Amino acid sequence: MLWVAAVAAVVLAASFWLNTMRDMPLKSHSGPLPPLTAEEKRIAARLREHVQVLAGDTGERNMWHYEALLSSARYIRRRFEDAGHTVRVQEYTVRGKAVANLEIEIRGRSLPDEHVIVGAHYDSVPGCPGANDNASGVAALLELARLFSRHSPERTVRLAAFVNEEPPFFQTDEMGSRVFARAARQRGDNIIAFLALETIGCYSDEPDSQSYPPPFGLMYPDRGNFIGFVGNTASRSLVRRCVGSFRSHTAFPSEGIAAPGAVAGVGWSDHWAFWQEGYPGVMVTDTALFRYAYYHDAHDTPDKIDYDRTARVVAGLHRVVADLAGDGEDR
Repeated sequence: MLWVAAVAAVVLAASFWLNTMRDMPLKSHSGPLPPLTAEEKRIAARLREHVQVLAGDTGERNMWHYEALLSSARYIRRRFEDAGHTVRVQEYTVRGKAVANLEIEIRGRSLPDEHVIVGAHYDSVPGCPGANDNASGVAALLELARLFSRHSPERTVRLAAFVNEEPPFFQTDEMGSRVFARAARQRGDNIIAFLALETIGCYSDEPDSQSYPPPFGLMYPDRGNFIGFVGNTASRSLVRRCVGSFRSHTAFPSEGIAAPGAVAGVGWSDHWAFWQEGYPGVMVTDTALFRYAYYHDAHDTPDKIDYDRTARVVAGLHRVVADLAGDGEDR
């Protein structure tokens, strides 16, 4: 019958579309994880320290806890400077108060006008101390700053801490990364890759610990033990490069998807702001509310973070960014 053929054609087209979105190079790591390296142990300890300061000692940090927001910015600036970097401050005003994005740069040797940017937002949603969302991402950013202090890459690497990612500023002109990306486009910056570190500290090997927006649960694992690389269809090439690099270097489960930005969760971080300016952007994430029980909750505290597994992810991301920028260690 014609209707049967039509349904079959729709199913086949949908299957092809879904498989194209998740088609990634190499295979995700499976099985036991190797022992932590000495460097990964150091990263884990430092991640714990950063998250404790930001989400434990400082706690909720946003426009309604303005002094805590400023204190967080000062801490990030000190850690950037401790790693030997000069900090650029992009200040702007929101509701009569000064807020700021903070940025460092490792200038490229041979391709300095091609920029690889990694960013994480340092504010937390009202009512939440924000250990996983997003002190985990900021802690990773600070460790990348330390690790890249000994690099001299081919392309310029920029690391940025953004203010005001959370509602009510999310996807508005007052969002820190929106201000940053718009200014980059106005200057004509050639950003070849942007990675948003968003909620990266929760992992579980338990069955059914991972959920997804429909219909992606049919294609991806039910255990929340992987790191995800998420982009829109225009950023598919970048997603694949990141996943391929991570899998080639790092014995840790990983998944990737390049889906329409309208799909729930795909654009839920600072990479969205770079998409608006036509730049390729990927979110690196543990998938947040699709895994983490304390998402945007008062119990999102430092004790909930798996620091050892997050350290493995950070070590892997170090290699990914080095690959994107053209490796140049030990400057």
